[in-house]
Amino acid sequence: MSVAPEIRTPAAGDVDAIASLHVASWQETYRGLIDDSVLDDPTFIDRRRRYWATVTSSTSSSLRARIAIDAGSIVGIALAGSPRDADATWDMELFVLYTDTRVHGTGIGAALLNAAVPEACSASLWVADPNPRAQAFYRKHGFAVDGVTKFDGVQEIRMVRRPSGGPHRASVR
Repeated sequence: MSVAPEIRTPAAGDVDAIASLHVASWQETYRGLIDDSVLDDPTFIDRRRRYWATVTSSTSSSLRARIAIDAGSIVGIALAGSPRDADATWDMELFVLYTDTRVHGTGIGAALLNAAVPEACSASLWVADPNPRAQAFYRKHGFAVDGVTKFDGVQEIRMVRRPSGGPHRASVR
């Protein structure tokens, strides 16, 4: 890793690299939690390309996509936006946060998290359970399990971060 990665909003030209990182991260993270046929589906990469093409072309002010670039390569991706949960009392939801395994522990994940979901914002996320590494990372950054679970191809738990002062909904741009 170079001294400081570049964190920026992704552009249409980044879609292939983002999709590749997203698929590789899923395959690494969820192998053994999700059926291999899902992770190894030959259409998986094309579906991620379409997903990220939609994200990068979106004009929605509620989406915050960010990528981390180190030594000319995309090494991390993050996506946050308006919360989807009906019971949400927080500002944002983190939908995606993945980094290349070569940069785990370097601070790039934290930089992406803060770029997508500013520390002053309350936020939620869904994380696979078990996924002790990710859960520890989110706890380190102020998220706590709130007791809500779901199954969406994998068992997930919800984690919520509330800034000091308790629940609130702030305008995020």
